[in-house]
Amino acid sequence: MEGLAAKSWKNLGSSLCCCGGSHLGVRAGPGELSIFQITVHQISAIRHFLSGSHTIDNINNMATSLQRLTYAGRHLLQRQLLKTNSLSRLAAEPHRLLATQAAQQVALNVPETKVTTLENGLRVASEDAGLTTCTVGLWIDAGSRYENERNNGTAHFLEHMAFKGTRKRSQLDLELEIENMGAHLNAYTSREQTVYYAKAFSKDLPRAVEILADIIQNSMLGEAEIERERGVILREMQEVETNLQEVVFDYLHATAYQSTALGRTILGPTENIKTINRGDLVEYITTHYKGPRIVLAAAGGVSHDELIDLAKYHFGKLPGRYKGEAPALPLCHFTGSEIRVRDDKMPLAHIAIAVEAVGWSHPDTIPLMVANTLIGNWDRSFGGGVNLSSKLAQMACQGNLCHSFQSFNTCYTDTGLWGLYMVCEPGTINDMMRFTQMEWMSLCTSVTESEVARAKNLLKTNMLLHLDGSTPICEDIGRQMLCYSRRIPLHELEARIDAIDAKTIKDVCARYIFNKAPAIAAVGPIEHLPDYNQICSGMYWMRT
Repeated sequence: MEGLAAKSWKNLGSSLCCCGGSHLGVRAGPGELSIFQITVHQISAIRHFLSGSHTIDNINNMATSLQRLTYAGRHLLQRQLLKTNSLSRLAAEPHRLLATQAAQQVALNVPETKVTTLENGLRVASEDAGLTTCTVGLWIDAGSRYENERNNGTAHFLEHMAFKGTRKRSQLDLELEIENMGAHLNAYTSREQTVYYAKAFSKDLPRAVEILADIIQNSMLGEAEIERERGVILREMQEVETNLQEVVFDYLHATAYQSTALGRTILGPTENIKTINRGDLVEYITTHYKGPRIVLAAAGGVSHDELIDLAKYHFGKLPGRYKGEAPALPLCHFTGSEIRVRDDKMPLAHIAIAVEAVGWSHPDTIPLMVANTLIGNWDRSFGGGVNLSSKLAQMACQGNLCHSFQSFNTCYTDTGLWGLYMVCEPGTINDMMRFTQMEWMSLCTSVTESEVARAKNLLKTNMLLHLDGSTPICEDIGRQMLCYSRRIPLHELEARIDAIDAKTIKDVCARYIFNKAPAIAAVGPIEHLPDYNQICSGMYWMRT
């Protein structure tokens, strides 16, 4: 027994001797000197103890000494850690101040958007982020809004034909060249804009610009390709008709802007797609593809001077003037009305309700964007519906009012649609519509400063998160150049958002929502959707 005890004490004593050596290297203050002396004396006693034979009493005495030694070591360690932490905090304070200053300057630490206008009116805008990849594209101020009933669908048809071969490249050659570059070439058409863009390595920027210039200036528009593309577009129409959200928004535009250009669809009716010919496509190009209506935008690793030289070389011959008068923007008047397509075989009702809003450049655009953020969006797949900041989301989650909803603020040049799209079961349509209008009236009468502050932060975050990558930045540059004739700097946009308060939201919402006749589009089992007059009566509260 004594042999085992002695062996254990020897192991413990050797480890304590190592600890004691390390403690001796610590600088102690005046109050710690006596404790340090006790520690040294006790370590010496342990060494002496371990060198001879011992009794149980000796072992007990040594245990007491070890307990004192442990206390002394713990005391010294705590004192040293407190000093170290205090010094760390003091040292960290200057760095923390520097980090705060850097955070305040980060909004200004963004690449400059450079803009140059060529002699023919074509604008070149770029942002050089020094990346190894880039996005370059053509933003053209021409969409389905500039069509009439006879040629509705031409802009979208032309977008399809752009990739079917040019005078320099066959369709196969174009596809192989893009693939060999490792690039992506794409296009889309909206109601007011047509866009062609390419994503590629920065070193391939000249080739990308040359390809874009080739497809919009030298497309063959062959009869065989046109006939083949008719079938492709008709199949695309069938796919769109299965997307009920797109169907509802097409109906919403049709009723809100009835008998105007914005009320027509982008793809056009089936009859037009079957009759559009080469002459229609050529006429659309010669009428709308003019220098002043085109922006060459680029982002990523791009040199603005290089882009200017490329633009002059490839787009310098684009006409800048019209032989006669330039086509005017067709006026589109909003009409409070509804479209109902009842189908009780469908499991869910898809409903959109909107009021007339404002265009891109109107001063009330930003307050309406904040109001749109206040309403928010929700889906059953969201985990924290009850705890979301949106009151409508909380009510929809607690009352099981809908499967999903999302607010929207669609802007055009001189008008817009501000509203809500919802997907409901048949029995909850009435309640969901009622609570939606209650929240709209709350925006007009009782929104609070804390709610507005939260919405402003969320709006700024969403805007910045959207600008993640060269493609969304390039799209932002092109769209803003067409809408504002400049790109609004982030710090200016942030300042305009920060200037909004609860009173601004109340005033703006009262101007565009309160007691206004909405446009409504509904598809599905909508038997319980209130009639239009009843919905209109929910657009105001009696003021006492």
